[in-house]
Amino acid sequence: MAKLKRGLGRGVDALLGPAPVQSEESAAEEKPVVERPARTIRKPSAGTNVNVPEGVTVDEQGTMWVDPRLLKANPHQPRTSFDEAELNDLAASIREHGIIQPITIEPAEEGNFYIIAGERRTRASIIAGLEKVPVQIKHYNEEKKLEIALIENIQRADLNPVEEAQAYYNLMQLAGLNQDEVAKKVGKNRTTVANALRLLKLPQDMQDSLTNGQITAGHARALLAVVNPADQRVLFGKIVANSMSVREAENQAKNLNEGGRAAKKDKKEDTEKRDPDIMALEQKFINALGTKVSLKGSLSRGSLVVDFFSRADLDRLYSILIKEE
Repeated sequence: MAKLKRGLGRGVDALLGPAPVQSEESAAEEKPVVERPARTIRKPSAGTNVNVPEGVTVDEQGTMWVDPRLLKANPHQPRTSFDEAELNDLAASIREHGIIQPITIEPAEEGNFYIIAGERRTRASIIAGLEKVPVQIKHYNEEKKLEIALIENIQRADLNPVEEAQAYYNLMQLAGLNQDEVAKKVGKNRTTVANALRLLKLPQDMQDSLTNGQITAGHARALLAVVNPADQRVLFGKIVANSMSVREAENQAKNLNEGGRAAKKDKKEDTEKRDPDIMALEQKFINALGTKVSLKGSLSRGSLVVDFFSRADLDRLYSILIKEE
């Protein structure tokens, strides 16, 4: 299922200075302004005032270069998954045009460096076989590292909905910000941030389905609208199994909240007076397992039917019911 496109946020240039920003994706249309590192590279002489960390070299134009294998991911990088095909496309562009925008880094321990902005470029440059990449060295506090990484990813529309929501949450926790303050920092309105944060209320398997594109943010909002957790689980299974549209999911959510059920009982069973103890026990099973459960018969003999709606749902139930040593 195709990922949804999101609007651009405030640019990273507002945080890193007035240097022009250009993504590798547009490199084929414009002539690159940074030459490849095949040119002569030197260390600054001992008499210069430039304080360059070990492992960094500087060319005649003053551009700093470093081996991309020395670059480590930003500890606060909100993006946790990288599409291999997209990285290979970017690597092909880098082989042809070089890296246009220097990667922003800061020194780390043992001669390595943290990537503050540019992890995709770094990964793609390694795939492309580059031995040196252009860098600029900056020093930021932990809050600013997360803010820059978040803004860069949002600007490039690289984050999936769950990653974006988690990044907003981390920024709020790290910097003690409210939703309004986070929205201002990343160039979004408060409603966008609030709706994103709500996604973190979904059970983990539903978040995973949103991350891998099995459901969309629209489906997720429909699921969040369902009040009863068991009904929410039923709707999730139907969305996945039937490739349900967002509009259909919204209608189903409304129906469930109004007392409807995905699978109606037999009219004969509806007319029968059920044992209150059995009904109470059935509800306990539903609450514990988070799915539809039917208890038929009596307290001394009968059958217990537990519904599941996907392989992930079955795995979830297995982990609840089977306690492995």
